[in-house]
Amino acid sequence: MDDNYQTYLNRLARMTLPETYKSQVQHIQESPKFVPAVEGGRKPVPFPGYTIITPPSEEDAANNSCYTNLQDCQEQILQQFPGLMVPVPPASFHVTLADLIWASAFLDATENPEFEVQLRSRIGQIFEQTQPLVSGGQPIKFQLLGLMIMPRAIGVSLVAKDESGYDRIVKFRRALYQNADLIGLGIEQQYGLTAHVTLGYFGDIPTDLDRDLLSDTISNLNLQWLDNPQEFWVKRAELRKFDDMTRYYREDDWPILEF
Repeated sequence: MDDNYQTYLNRLARMTLPETYKSQVQHIQESPKFVPAVEGGRKPVPFPGYTIITPPSEEDAANNSCYTNLQDCQEQILQQFPGLMVPVPPASFHVTLADLIWASAFLDATENPEFEVQLRSRIGQIFEQTQPLVSGGQPIKFQLLGLMIMPRAIGVSLVAKDESGYDRIVKFRRALYQNADLIGLGIEQQYGLTAHVTLGYFGDIPTDLDRDLLSDTISNLNLQWLDNPQEFWVKRAELRKFDDMTRYYREDDWPILEF
């Protein structure tokens, strides 16, 4: 399901073209992951599950500069389009390396009281087996390509700087999604890799929203990275649990894979 390197580059490059933005802004939708709060604004709805991600920004000193720039970008969007986007807490910014299980599928799986223990154990075994295949002696270098507009969210896309780094990520994902024991726990690949950091989810979409202005704003925000390319280092993959889309947590003994 994951693309080869060149196809991946081409696909993500198309996602950051001005004409792509102009088309995508016509189809944005309110995200069901946040609902209006009594006190104003929006609050997250329960959306539990497990995922494999890079360490959240508050624990990722290696990418501090990059995350600071992304927070600035997030704030610019919020200022120009108040209420349109529900911001993700900057402390939880991260890159998803492999989706696992969430929402109703997770709730169904946890009817088995041993499910979470079994999941963590199996992921740990896969990490241990996969470590020699994906360790390259140095972290994998990505570069921010540009903002991306998804149907229910805004994020920033990333591309690996070279094919060998990209292939290490794909090998890791293949080891997960093709593992029979993990499949037996109800884990299956549903998405191809699109490395990104989510900045926020769409909230109130005004009927008179200036969609041309939104697409132009997104295009213009990308210009800041032409003269100041943002690098992002993928050093490790961590199994994390979440209760909603605002926080991703782990215990000290949960599996980690070092790239």
